Amino acid sequence: MFEEAEIRHEISKDEYKKRVPALRKSLLDTQMDLQKRAEFPVILLISGVDGGGKGAVINTLHEWMDARYIRTHAFWTPTEDERERPPYWRFWMALPPKGYIGIFVGSWYSDPLSKRVNKKIDNEELDASLIHIQQMEKELCDDGAVIIKCWIHLSKSNQEKRFREYKKDPDQQWRITERHRKNLKLYDYFVPIAERVLRETSTGHAPWQIIDGSDIRYACLTVGEYILDRITSHIRERSAAPGKTKAAAATGKNKSGLLASLDLGKKLEKKEYNRKLNKYQGKLNLLARDALTAKVSAIFLFEGWDAAGKGGVIRRITHALDARQYRVIQIAAPTDEEKAHHYLWRFWRHLPRRGQVTIYDRSWYGRVLVERVEGFAGREEWMRAYHEITDFEEELTDAGIVLVKFWLHIDAEEQLRRFKEREQTDYKRHKITEEDYRNRQKWPEYEAAVNDMITRTSTEYARWHIIEANDKYNARIRVLKTCCDALGDALR
Repeated sequence: MFEEAEIRHEISKDEYKKRVPALRKSLLDTQMDLQKRAEFPVILLISGVDGGGKGAVINTLHEWMDARYIRTHAFWTPTEDERERPPYWRFWMALPPKGYIGIFVGSWYSDPLSKRVNKKIDNEELDASLIHIQQMEKELCDDGAVIIKCWIHLSKSNQEKRFREYKKDPDQQWRITERHRKNLKLYDYFVPIAERVLRETSTGHAPWQIIDGSDIRYACLTVGEYILDRITSHIRERSAAPGKTKAAAATGKNKSGLLASLDLGKKLEKKEYNRKLNKYQGKLNLLARDALTAKVSAIFLFEGWDAAGKGGVIRRITHALDARQYRVIQIAAPTDEEKAHHYLWRFWRHLPRRGQVTIYDRSWYGRVLVERVEGFAGREEWMRAYHEITDFEEELTDAGIVLVKFWLHIDAEEQLRRFKEREQTDYKRHKITEEDYRNRQKWPEYEAAVNDMITRTSTEYARWHIIEANDKYNARIRVLKTCCDALGDALR
């Protein structure tokens, strides 16, 4: 795979000086167009062998382009903050917004490649990591991002030659570390593994470009021209493509499906409710303390109809927890900053640290509920979101996060009764808007979307808990008990 890159490519100084001005102008013009459009981000991965000139290439790109719209991130040993989240959290936090270029020095490839070279994982585990990487890259590209992957390569002889040159030059000796010397000895073992990684992850939407790094002028020009070609091609494709078609409303008009089978007549008397409330709040408090000690984090996620009682349930949970241990994230319409990123980005940013609890009052399921029904997402977008969401949740649970998902269900008659009740209560009137009544007209469409959501995203690692919530006492106790059971199981 690296044969072509091991054939030495050279560019004379004169040729370099002749070609650079036109390339710089084109890159700047394209960058300004990208910034003006703000339609998609560009993610540039610079990888390769030691001594290949990755740093020089990145510095040159900063010199050639407007650094205000470039964000460069180097990923070394994870910080304590990063270690307390799922492995891909730090990459999601570094993703550039639309209109910007993000340069990643080291990336999601570094860890699996390093582990395989150092024999900490086998080929089967490496391939499993690569499948996950491909899923992530496809997810970002499906959302419009351009992923540009450049591998700067050196043959073994050229790497040895460059290291000798650095060693002879007092001003360059700092470039050679003990890690580089160790990696040089592993070169013959490293290259076949690197070839495997690139071969398995060079896809139509995110191909690898392998570049000879033996001549830094050639490497810089080739990378710059490749970036220019990928971005301009993407702009042309988007301009030629027809506009996104928004989703038609879901057509479920019948009473079939999971929700229709629920028994909403379940009730709990107030005396029994108070007894169980004290019991499960106390139990949850003790379990949360143990979880903090054991560094087990949790996410309690709530979806449900308007006025289904999500706020009341959440308050019963938070009353049982230490205020220093939890955060409640209320999800509304995305901000401008959030709209400039992939829709899952704003949820990645709120993931809990070890031992902490994050409570989501509405969540990433908005993509397959309100965005689907109201037409904010096209059919292709919300259809692929089922798979994107289950992948996301698998990452969370693989990292040890306890994920508990609730759908609070009431019928249309109970919802209307609660709306009227809120209108008669001074401190609850603000909760009712014209939008709430308008949404009632689309009850069948929302019900069809909920049935699809539960069917497609209830997995063995993150199943849905459907709570009959016509009776608030019953709903609150069911939720508290479920949270206790989930934390207890994780701690055991």
